[in-house]
Amino acid sequence: MILVHPSIEILTDTSYETMLKKIEKIGRVCYKSEDRIKDGSAESFIRGIIKRGHESVIEHESISVRVVCDRGVSHEIVRHRLASYSQESTRYCNYTSDKFSNQISCIDPATGFGYDLDGEADRKKWEIWKAAMEDAERHYFALVSAGAKPEEARAVLPNALKTEIVMTMDLREWRHFLRLRTSRRAHPQIAEIARMIQAEFVQRYPVFFEDLDVSC
Repeated sequence: MILVHPSIEILTDTSYETMLKKIEKIGRVCYKSEDRIKDGSAESFIRGIIKRGHESVIEHESISVRVVCDRGVSHEIVRHRLASYSQESTRYCNYTSDKFSNQISCIDPATGFGYDLDGEADRKKWEIWKAAMEDAERHYFALVSAGAKPEEARAVLPNALKTEIVMTMDLREWRHFLRLRTSRRAHPQIAEIARMIQAEFVQRYPVFFEDLDVSC
């Protein structure tokens, strides 16, 4: 079994400047203020419409992100319906093959839950979890060896199984996703992913995300 840490990768190659110009041009149609477009005017205009709650304007741009997480987290992600998803398939991926190093990969819960593996209680929980994952891997391999197809054998795979999911949302829906999933009430593992995304977005696309509370 391979232990994997969650990660994210921005796949969209549209530049920030291109996004700014497009959103400003579209947004100014609402006010018929196209004559006020000039160098450097986009950020202040967009900041103003976001502050006023006129977020429908920013729906005209989207961002795609590849997320490495566990299957449990991916089930929470796809509850956000105003989005498009493409996900690693356990029907067609055979984890006994060389492509997957003849092992299953699981997301280490010690990251999202902040386990202190030097502490006795956390170490005990982690070791119980690890033993369960190894059992699942052993039974998966046994099923495949007995002639089961991956789509049959996957029935014994755990929620902690590593998956990759590409999620595409417009900018408004990303703001909604981040508000919900960086909350203190969010599941720790999806909050871990959401904070990675938010930090990257604030750096790459500041005007669209800088007002969200990154300290949640």
